[in-house]
Amino acid sequence: MKRHPYNCIQTLQGIGIAYRDAFDLRRISMTLSRWHEGECGAADGTCIERDEATGKPFRTYDNGGKYGRTRYAIPDMEAGALRRLKAIMGRYPTLTSYVQGDPRGAALYILRPGDVPEGEDAGSYYSRGVVVCK
Repeated sequence: MKRHPYNCIQTLQGIGIAYRDAFDLRRISMTLSRWHEGECGAADGTCIERDEATGKPFRTYDNGGKYGRTRYAIPDMEAGALRRLKAIMGRYPTLTSYVQGDPRGAALYILRPGDVPEGEDAGSYYSRGVVVCK
């Protein structure tokens, strides 16, 4: 059985999210996933790091040996995605979002009322929510 690549959009629509918002949530999830992968680094020695003083993101490259490290400023795709996420979730007051920063799994989950027990941390129960995946 072949899976449709946009099954998560149908699932999000099933919990009351409009098609356009579900499509945008999928794009936000993919952006955050790529960002989290970049933060973990790549085999070629590149990674995304934030400047501790300014919070601005940089792509760093470890040149090794006498050349040390090179870094250059990059657009803050994470901040933009989180802004768009906040705007979308503002239209659905009964739902909340959870961003999971581990690049080995999905980056975004939508939590319905009851997915997280009262008084508990969403970080322990986010997998009960609706996964927003590729």
